[in-house]
Amino acid sequence: MFGIGFAELAVIVVIAILVFGPDKIPDMARQIARLLHQVRNLANNARDDLRGELGPAYQDLELRDLDPRRIVSKQIQEALAEIEEEEARAKAPKPLLAGEKPPYDDQST
Repeated sequence: MFGIGFAELAVIVVIAILVFGPDKIPDMARQIARLLHQVRNLANNARDDLRGELGPAYQDLELRDLDPRRIVSKQIQEALAEIEEEEARAKAPKPLLAGEKPPYDDQST
């Protein structure tokens, strides 16, 4: 969770108990949970509003798709896929035209 391991989480809990006291920790945990819930709802509403404004072509849009690193990565992957398709088409045997003789291989057995 957030790149925090068990040891780091235990240290944070101990410091929180020392600073705030054991009687305030449950109330603070509830407040943090409410805050995270509100932030999640805000992000989901923003995503839904963006999808609604962009129209049906973007119904599968996710907010993480707007990350510039993902956009560049996606463009590079699409370009590489097109290059691979072109290479595969170039290597594919071409059909013979009507009346054309197939190539002769004198090295074949």
